[in-house]
Amino acid sequence: MVVVYRLDRLASSTHDLLEIAEHLRGAGAGLRSLCEPWADTTSPAGRMVLTVFAGIAEFERALIQERTGIGRTAAMRRGMRFGRPAKLAADQISLAHRLLEEGRSASEVAAMFKVHRATLYRALRTVPSAI
Repeated sequence: MVVVYRLDRLASSTHDLLEIAEHLRGAGAGLRSLCEPWADTTSPAGRMVLTVFAGIAEFERALIQERTGIGRTAAMRRGMRFGRPAKLAADQISLAHRLLEEGRSASEVAAMFKVHRATLYRALRTVPSAI
């Protein structure tokens, strides 16, 4: 008998879960979940219920992903930014570009703004003809 806390910790899709359950059955073992008492592959009824509920759970995950994607798209249209905040503001990037054109080294300019040289180069890619 293989006991898992939750089925979603074992497999991310219905196909994977059923494949694992079938592999265990072939090895003479069963599968049980502590949080989902209906998930018990030791009987034909338990296997049928596992298949149905696993399919429903996968469908629910797909709906959540779809709604999240729609929400993110709407938020981006409203101007919301996702991810980490930028280390350098637009005026700092312009100044860094000017300093580099004046002959300062990238390491020196990066140190002035307390960022890594790679961060400076990444920021400069947003400025046309900066690199």
